[in-house]
Amino acid sequence: MEAFLISAGVVALAEIGDKTQLLSLILAAKYRKPWPICAGILAATLVNHALAGSVGVLVASYLTPEILKWIVALSFFSVALWTLKPDHADDAEAARGARYGVLMATLIAFFVAEMGDKTQVATVVLAAQYHPLWQVVAGTTLGMMLANVPVVWLGSRFAEKLPLKAARIAAAVLFAALGIWILVR
Repeated sequence: MEAFLISAGVVALAEIGDKTQLLSLILAAKYRKPWPICAGILAATLVNHALAGSVGVLVASYLTPEILKWIVALSFFSVALWTLKPDHADDAEAARGARYGVLMATLIAFFVAEMGDKTQVATVVLAAQYHPLWQVVAGTTLGMMLANVPVVWLGSRFAEKLPLKAARIAAAVLFAALGIWILVR
């Protein structure tokens, strides 16, 4: 259960102000159909994070525990710094797949936007450190949904009231604390 809870918390916090959260807002404003948007986010996140988590498990299987500890800690520190940088999303990402309907537009745009994103990197790192994989993927997916579903349903009013700078700082502190915890554990 630890893997699930840590994964959900880390990704939910890291996602605040992230480009995929901004993409959720753009999709909500553009299509105004929250159910297919939320379903597309869920499907894209499940696939993306299952792949990312599998990479984390694979990488961890080739490394000694000591090397893995340092790589995971350095990865958390890197994501902490990356979290401090505000992300931007644009309408071009929201338009991907639009000719196939809202669900496919969301699924494609969200999957592509999540490639190489800090929450995807966090999923790789979390899966390398925590087990079982399904709990990490379920947790990171829940974290994504917790951060994005309110944006989809409440639209721009919600996004304007988010203290994005404070959330980025809190997420950076959390990632740095996880890096320290990995090193001293």
